Amino acid sequence: MIGIIDYGMGNLKSAANGLKKVGAACVISDQADVLKQCDRLILPGVGAFADAMANIKDRGLYEPVKEMVKDGKPLLGICLGMQMLYEESEENGLSEGFGFLKGRIIRMKGDIRIPQIGWNLLEKKQEHPVFNLISDRPFVYYVHSYYASETDPSEVYGTSCYGPIEVPGLVGKGNVMGCQFHPEKSGEDGLAILKWFTEAEL
Repeated sequence: MIGIIDYGMGNLKSAANGLKKVGAACVISDQADVLKQCDRLILPGVGAFADAMANIKDRGLYEPVKEMVKDGKPLLGICLGMQMLYEESEENGLSEGFGFLKGRIIRMKGDIRIPQIGWNLLEKKQEHPVFNLISDRPFVYYVHSYYASETDPSEVYGTSCYGPIEVPGLVGKGNVMGCQFHPEKSGEDGLAILKWFTEAEL
């Protein structure tokens, strides 16, 4: 059973529909006791980082999620959920993230359209099992104005270039994984990544 963390801002139905497409059962909950019974967790997200982290803490989920991940439960962050895996974000003032991954979230800048909305090529930066399951030139669907910077290269599996910015798209460490793009909206390649997360030994 996959637990989708409900903190009032995630695109819960989109995540649940993606899991249904890959044959994975799921439950949507904001209760730590329910999420603790799940085999894996998904942290979706739509909106602003500071508000999201405030909601996580207000619902009493911050420490339980940290403990579950520390104990080895696999966690997948999607879009804003991926950004929350990092140490901090500058969006709407400096805010603390979960700190599972090294880096900070900053706003995209330059002569580019912001937010980035649409399909972009995910380029492999290092070996990872998901690249054996997806096409040689996987295009994935992004919707975001902020991205991860000052990252640890060992925690970045794939990136997408958007103007002058190299956006960490697929990231992770141990039992933690993050997609800046929406795998559930990224066609067969995105669903293959989602399916891998639901089945892999992490």
